[in-house]
Amino acid sequence: MNGVELFLLSRTLMKIGEESLPMDGLSDQPGSVRSVLIVVSDVRAHPGSAIGEIAGRTGLPQSAVSVAVARLREAGAVTTEADPRDRRRVLIHPSPELSPRVETVRAASIDAAVGTALGTDDSERIGEVVRLLEELARHLTPEAVARLRGE
Repeated sequence: MNGVELFLLSRTLMKIGEESLPMDGLSDQPGSVRSVLIVVSDVRAHPGSAIGEIAGRTGLPQSAVSVAVARLREAGAVTTEADPRDRRRVLIHPSPELSPRVETVRAASIDAAVGTALGTDDSERIGEVVRLLEELARHLTPEAVARLRGE
């Protein structure tokens, strides 16, 4: 596998992930879903960050980060507070408790989306691919991105 093949695989996996997310009550704009997921991942890795810091690390426009944070706060996935050193800045933290929405999203199975992507309803084949994805996820955690960036 080369870098291009890995990049294309990652895009396919991202699309499968998007298809497996429960969208009840959310906008049907995939880009906004991606932004929310990128922001929540960054907030979990860097609690207490400001909007500008998240934008800098993720490469998302500050406006997209602000919208994502508002959606995450509304869903109960993050909390915000004024920065005690600069009251104009807002610091974002992962919520200490999982909201019902977050629990629903985390409980969603990827099996149907994987089956659709594979073009099969063979539960053994789907299970094999899901197990391989779980193994890959154990090795390539979100911290891998930080290591790639030299953080």
